[in-house]
Amino acid sequence: MVIVARGLELHIAVAKVAKYAVSESGDTVEVIERPHGGLSLVLADGQSSGRAAKLISNIAARKIISLLADGVRDGAAARAAHDYLRTLRQGKVSAEVSIASVDLTTGTLVISRNTQCPAVIIRRAPAGDCAVTLLDDPSEPIGIHPRTKPVISEIQLEAGLYALLFSDGLLAAGRRKGQPLDIPAFACAHLRQDSASAETLAEALISEAIALDDGRPADDISAAVLAVYPHTGAVQIRKMSVRFPF
Repeated sequence: MVIVARGLELHIAVAKVAKYAVSESGDTVEVIERPHGGLSLVLADGQSSGRAAKLISNIAARKIISLLADGVRDGAAARAAHDYLRTLRQGKVSAEVSIASVDLTTGTLVISRNTQCPAVIIRRAPAGDCAVTLLDDPSEPIGIHPRTKPVISEIQLEAGLYALLFSDGLLAAGRRKGQPLDIPAFACAHLRQDSASAETLAEALISEAIALDDGRPADDISAAVLAVYPHTGAVQIRKMSVRFPF
């Protein structure tokens, strides 16, 4: 997806794969335009894998997306989704949730986390050098403990900014062989290529994770990349494309 504003372009790319020998991924990723301008991406990882996990992640993602569409702020939407899931399933199931919102009112990227997975923030200089920040403050998944709330970070939008969100399957890739994926280092190495983009990075992360698991992913894996580029065109055309193998 491409959205243009303030002389910048936002590109969003998502790649995902289900656990080996499981027909349906337990991760859900949704994108929605914000009513006051901007865009939000929600990544939800349901407990366990397969159809049961997909149901949980769908519940969490749908609740958050519907609230964001009504103009509810990200933190309040995450808390409401927690309360809803905890009430619906009596505190017996959980979902890890990440929300990334481009807020055109403030000119910032807002990341809300209820997950063990860090968000990786990369600032790429024109020369190709990368500065990495990990948003890894401890946070709890939604659905289990009372008073659970998200950890929220806010980053100024600027050209060369990349944000990586992912499910725990990406963290688990390669661990069976003692070769876990160094996500920041891999991302920075990829972004030094002239052809690097949000789409190629998301696909490269998933491909590398599958390779580390010898072609048999040990868990559902999802990777979302948000990238900010300078906009040089005269016409502000928004685009979206989806590839959905089945």
